[in-house]
Amino acid sequence: MHNRQLAHLFSRLADALELKGESGFRPAAYRKAARVLLTLHKDVAELAENGELELIPGIGTGIAKKIREFLSTNTIRKYEEAIADLPPGLFDMLNVPGIGPKTVRLLFQHLGVSKITELQRVLDDGSAATVPGIGARRIENMRRALASVGLAGDRMYLDEATALARDLTGFLQSDAQVVQRIECAGSIRRGCDSVGDVDLLVAADSAQEVVSALSAYSAAVIRPASVSTQRVSLLLGTGDTRRKVDVHIAGSSCWGAALLYYTGSKDHYAALRELAHRSGLRLSEHGLLKGKRLVAGNTEQEIYEKLGLRWIEPELREARGEIEAASAGQLPHLITIDDIHSDLHMHTDHSDGTATLEDMAAACARLGYTHMAIAEHSPSAGYAGGLDDDRLQRLCDEIDAHNSRSDRIRILKSSEVDIRPDGELDYPDSLLRRLDFVIASVHQAFHKDVTRRICGAIQHPLVHMIAHPSGRIIGRRRGYDVDLEQVIDCAAHYRKILEINAYPGRLDLNDIWARRAREAGVLLSINTDAHATDELNWMQFGVTTARRAWLEPEHVINCLSYKELSDLLTAIRNSQGRV
Repeated sequence: MHNRQLAHLFSRLADALELKGESGFRPAAYRKAARVLLTLHKDVAELAENGELELIPGIGTGIAKKIREFLSTNTIRKYEEAIADLPPGLFDMLNVPGIGPKTVRLLFQHLGVSKITELQRVLDDGSAATVPGIGARRIENMRRALASVGLAGDRMYLDEATALARDLTGFLQSDAQVVQRIECAGSIRRGCDSVGDVDLLVAADSAQEVVSALSAYSAAVIRPASVSTQRVSLLLGTGDTRRKVDVHIAGSSCWGAALLYYTGSKDHYAALRELAHRSGLRLSEHGLLKGKRLVAGNTEQEIYEKLGLRWIEPELREARGEIEAASAGQLPHLITIDDIHSDLHMHTDHSDGTATLEDMAAACARLGYTHMAIAEHSPSAGYAGGLDDDRLQRLCDEIDAHNSRSDRIRILKSSEVDIRPDGELDYPDSLLRRLDFVIASVHQAFHKDVTRRICGAIQHPLVHMIAHPSGRIIGRRRGYDVDLEQVIDCAAHYRKILEINAYPGRLDLNDIWARRAREAGVLLSINTDAHATDELNWMQFGVTTARRAWLEPEHVINCLSYKELSDLLTAIRNSQGRV
């Protein structure tokens, strides 16, 4: 929580300075600090206590001083001063994808626009076009961007929600006199791609004792929103980063029934209740009852068994055929993190990553991977340090040298090659042939013939995989103007691979489309798109999405050995893009 709160404050401080017209070193330093904080494995409070803040790359003396100020006062004076005379709505406008501080400042200075509703008005009435520096293309882009506002609201990405749940769980477990048992429930347990609130189930004697225990939780300001005999609702956080937590109280005799109820989904649970009703039983959070007699309730497994079903993994509980599959004994043997042998899409400091090739290789080896792929950006992604032809050739030489001297982990030569607006790839075929694994993706012109461009890349004989096929950013961007049904059919026809991008803000393909791809016979690859070593741990969220998509190891190329993967990639190449 400390790391995320500070990252938010430093990002907001940089925004405030730029809204006031400042550019250059200070805003850039605050933004860099925010990025660094989000990649830290340890809480900055622990690092500060050990005197290690200044040892963190990107955290200088001034930033470290502000971090210590926040840890002792829950705020930063410089931040409070910077935002004091700025309308809060300006920051809301910055949450609109593609609208930056310069644009917001111009609209505020010339038209007095200070909130999103006013922005919509000046776009509709044409007055935005009178502002110097804001042309027709920018106005159209803002109109498109406004359509995506409000997709997620106060929802959290899965990584943030998981971290908060883990932190709270560890804290409450430390007080065994109050909490005898605790488990995460709700949409986190089901692995949903975004989370509205954190649901925890605890075995405790009273809700008030839980409130008292949480009063010592120091990672954020806590305000009890409501307390009853069976639930404690809390708001955690500071400023505008409040997060809702519901702690549900259950007894040991009905623990499984309560866990089943609070895990959901609503539709899955309703189907189970109907199944129980047809058997003359009644299912609630208090147990499975026949009349007043408790038939089952201690574990989820015994409840499913009494209903004539195999236990259903939480990720499948969405009323999408899992009850019928459980009844017929046809549930999938879902992929697990232990099945993963590789991560095939990551970036280093050769483009916009923060770690060296050797650092990423060592981190992958520590995760137990036997192979990996470095996929730097191509020239069109100049904003991300995209590699020109010569730089890519030199990177390939570096990878060859690594593989010749190390047998700890094998690195595949790869690239994330832009599909340009005209449909052409960013590198010539002569260079693509040198790569072991060619990834094609869209990073520009999101509304220009995207389906045709992606399907054209799929048909290219040297392309193996399409990365983040829908282009969505959860709660921020709806994605490309793309027909995914057509893309999946094209990938199936040409036997190409589609990606589940494990970055928690993407999770793209999502579970619905990933399952559709599996049903069409398309192989999938789960990759982190990591830009730092810690981000390699995002693999767990991609695996969770795959589990929600009913994927088994045989559907995912990251479960292949290096030789099996090499044979597959060679077969794709040898097919020359034909079935």
